[in-house]
Amino acid sequence: MRPPRILFVAMAESVHTARWIGQLEGQGWDVHLFPAREVAPHPKLRGLKLHEPLSVRPKGLDQSVEVVGEWPLPKGASLARRIAAKLNPSWPERAWRLARTIKELRPDLVHSMEIQHAGYLTLAARAHFAGEGFPLWAVSNWGSDIYLFGRLAAHAEKIRAVMAACDYYHCECHRDVGLAREFGFEGEAMPVFPVSGGFEVERMRALREPGPPSAKRHVVLKGVQNWAGRALVGLRAIELCADLLRGYRVTMYLTHPDAVLAAELLSRKTGIPIEWESGERTHEEILRMHGSARVSIGLSISDAISTSLLEAMIMGSFPIQSHTGCGDEWV
Repeated sequence: MRPPRILFVAMAESVHTARWIGQLEGQGWDVHLFPAREVAPHPKLRGLKLHEPLSVRPKGLDQSVEVVGEWPLPKGASLARRIAAKLNPSWPERAWRLARTIKELRPDLVHSMEIQHAGYLTLAARAHFAGEGFPLWAVSNWGSDIYLFGRLAAHAEKIRAVMAACDYYHCECHRDVGLAREFGFEGEAMPVFPVSGGFEVERMRALREPGPPSAKRHVVLKGVQNWAGRALVGLRAIELCADLLRGYRVTMYLTHPDAVLAAELLSRKTGIPIEWESGERTHEEILRMHGSARVSIGLSISDAISTSLLEAMIMGSFPIQSHTGCGDEWV
């Protein structure tokens, strides 16, 4: 009798994917991953079979990851894909390739982690089954998947179709369970808890700066300014209470260029030292920032629990989070 088999459809490049799947290590599951996008997988992936037909094995991938359908040569995979597309017009369609993988594997469960890429892709693959039975299907809601995208005309019907078709739903907010039901979900809602995997709490706490938060004079601000992130709002708030921040310093991470410009002007105006980390920071470096801070700020027009809020709480920093997430449920 074979062990239970699960096929994840997810953004293989995401550390959240790697952390979640890592929780199955040593649990006796036969674990498979179909990337929702053709992007290099995250180096923290372990102990699974990665389904990427006609692909050169990515550099830095752990040896415990088996690439199924790996191109046997160090070069030429792109040419082979073009030839395959000529021979079979359906080949470039990722949904067709996912459907073929599901039919070959016959997993006990398909788990789409995130909706706008993995969920839509799985829904399209399901259409290739016609009268054939599709496996049990679980969907994880990441961040703004329903709360924001469900209000957009280009996404609402697709989300409704995913919710009507899946059997299990997992999210971080009671708010989003209610929204899933409104979108037609009739399956089993899993307990509300973080979708990004657990934390090594003791290891993280060892990275904390000694002393109580009240003794620290450091403010950390997530510097994302884009379709969802609102770092500029955070900078404006710092400006409004600048008289209370004498002797403090501010650090921005994941900083957008627009936020850098605003931060430099604000620092000159108020005299508050503001540093920004524009490059990629390691997870440990970001944790150390939270561990040295009195306050950690993360603002966006939409989110779920927000991993940065959980990290700040573990590291002893007081978290300030937009009400557009569901941090209030957890606090």
